Amino acid sequence: MRASRLESPTVKRCARLTCYSEVTRVLEGKVPADAVVSEARSLQRSSTARSALAVAFLSTCFFLAATRAQAPQGPQSTTERPPASPRTFSAPTNLQVLPKDLSGKQVHDIMEQWTNSLGVRCDSCHAEDHDNSGPDGRPRLNFADDSKKLKGTARIMYAMTEEINRNYIAKVDGSGMPVTCGTCHRGGISPEPTTAQLPNGPPDGQVAPAGEQGPQPK
Repeated sequence: MRASRLESPTVKRCARLTCYSEVTRVLEGKVPADAVVSEARSLQRSSTARSALAVAFLSTCFFLAATRAQAPQGPQSTTERPPASPRTFSAPTNLQVLPKDLSGKQVHDIMEQWTNSLGVRCDSCHAEDHDNSGPDGRPRLNFADDSKKLKGTARIMYAMTEEINRNYIAKVDGSGMPVTCGTCHRGGISPEPTTAQLPNGPPDGQVAPAGEQGPQPK
């Protein structure tokens, strides 16, 4: 009886679609064979649908990734500043104490040293050219103009330091650094005098300056 039931088409479908325990329950008459087959088919369809959805999802992901990789790159962000162009300096004119073969860049570097040593700005010596305005609307400086008195003073002082270095400092062995504007000015337009106050007057053997008394003998 049981062997004949195993040969029935319904039980064979159950065996293909369900596990052995379910087939045993059908053979024992506890569960209708058609109900087990229906449930197994339902589970099979559900599993197949989930597999199809998973395949479709993965296919979509691969398609989007490939499309994005092949898409042309958009324009770069406009927030980046372009590299600044190198600054240029016009050839100097009206050089009277500086060497006349200096380039514009060399003269500019010397002027930078002078302004730092004296604590001044370019317009302290150079007059404004009101007929020539810069991008900011302010007048440019006319470096060849000699109308400012301080420019003439700067020429005299530069000639003085050159004479000191050439005729005196250069003749002293191991003299070290040459004399510059900063040697005396030290960042100020007017150099401050430096005095050394000796505690007991001039050293022994020296005569005190006029109007002053040296140390009295004890």
